Amino acid sequence: MSSTEFTGERVVPGKVDVNLWNEHFARYAFAADYAVGKRVLDLGCGTGYGCGELTRVAASVCGVDIAETAITSAAADYVDVTFVQASATATGLVAASFDLIVAFEVIEHLKDWKGLLAEARRLLTADGVFLVSTPNRAYYNESRGDSGANPFHEHEFEYEEFRDELLAYFPGVTILMQDRVEAFIFQPVKAFPPPKVRVDSSGSPAAAHFFVAICSASVQSRSFVYVPVAANLLRERGRHIEKLRVEIGLKEEWLEQSKSTCSALEKFGESLQGDLEQRTIWARALETELAEARESILDLQRELSKEQAAGRQLATDYESKIADLEQDNRDKTAWAQETEQRLGDELQAKLKELAEAVRLLDQAEATVEERSRWALQLQAQLEMIRASKWVKLGRMVGVGPVA
Repeated sequence: MSSTEFTGERVVPGKVDVNLWNEHFARYAFAADYAVGKRVLDLGCGTGYGCGELTRVAASVCGVDIAETAITSAAADYVDVTFVQASATATGLVAASFDLIVAFEVIEHLKDWKGLLAEARRLLTADGVFLVSTPNRAYYNESRGDSGANPFHEHEFEYEEFRDELLAYFPGVTILMQDRVEAFIFQPVKAFPPPKVRVDSSGSPAAAHFFVAICSASVQSRSFVYVPVAANLLRERGRHIEKLRVEIGLKEEWLEQSKSTCSALEKFGESLQGDLEQRTIWARALETELAEARESILDLQRELSKEQAAGRQLATDYESKIADLEQDNRDKTAWAQETEQRLGDELQAKLKELAEAVRLLDQAEATVEERSRWALQLQAQLEMIRASKWVKLGRMVGVGPVA
C-alpha cells in the first residue's frame, strides 16, 4: 500500500486514526451507490483509496490530483484506475465525459474553489451527478479547539453559503448532513439482508459535522448509513481502554522516572545554587575591582591628558626654539658668508700688495745685483788703475790718488 507519509493534508490508508479513516471512507461507500456502471471522476483523489472502492462497481474510474507524490503512490496501488496529475480547477480532460464526479474534502483546500465547481460542471454529462463534501465551518472550528485553524484550508463553508454557491452552477442541489453517531445493530450471524434503519437526529445544519451535496439536473436525494467493521463500539472501546491502561502504565513508569530525575535535578539545582551564590560573591568582588580599575584608568587618562598638554606645550616651545636657532643659524650663516666675502676681498687685495712688494723686491734685488756688478767692475777697474805703472809712477812723483 501507499508509502506516502501522513502530513494532515491527505488521508493515507494505514497511517491515520480509525475514526478519521471511517469518516473519509464512508463518503466513497455512499458514492458507490451512484457509481454502478458509470464513468467516474474523483477530483482531488489523493492516495487513490476512494478510486479503489469505486472501481468495484463503476465502468471506469479516473483520479485527478495536483500532487505528483500522491499520483505516483496511487498509480502503484490501484492499477485498474487511470490517474492524471493536474489541478482540480483545470484538468484538461474532455468536456461532458463523466457520469459521476466526486470531490470529497477538496473544495475547502482551494483558493479558486469556484474554479472547481466550474470544471465539474464542464466535465459532467447532462444527466450526471456531482457529489461534493466539505466540513461545516461552525462545527469544525469548535471541534479543533486549541489546535486552531487547519493550515491546509483556504475557505470553509457554512450551510447557506455552500448551498447558494452550488446552486449558481447546478440546477438541482440537495445537501445531506454527514454525522458520526453511536448506533446499535441487530444482525444474524451469516446472512445480512438490507437493514431497517431508524435515525433519531435534530436535523439542524448548524450541528452537522460535514455537508455532502448531491448536484444534478434532477435531484436524487436519499439517506445512507455506513456501518464500518470497527463499529462494535463497546469492543473497540474496551480495546481502546486497555490500550490506554498500557499507556497509563508507561506514563506512570515514566512519571516515577521523571520524579527521580526531578529529585536529582533538584539536588543538582541546590548545588548549582550554592555555586551560583559563590559566583555571585565573586562577581560582586570583581565588579568592585572593575569599578576601582575603571577609576584608576580615569585617573591615568586625566594624567595622560595633562602630560599630553604639557608635551604639546613643550613641543610648541621646542618648535619655537628650533625656529629661533634656525633663524640664528641663518643669521650666522649670512654673517659668515659676508665675512668670508670680505676676507676674501681683503686677501685678494693683500695678495695684490704682496705681489707688488715681491715685484718691487725683485726689482730692488735686480738693482742691487746690477749695482753690485757695477761696483765690482768699478773696483776691478780701480785695482787695475792702482796696479797701473802710471799710477805707481804718479805716486812716486806725488801725483794721483794716495790709496
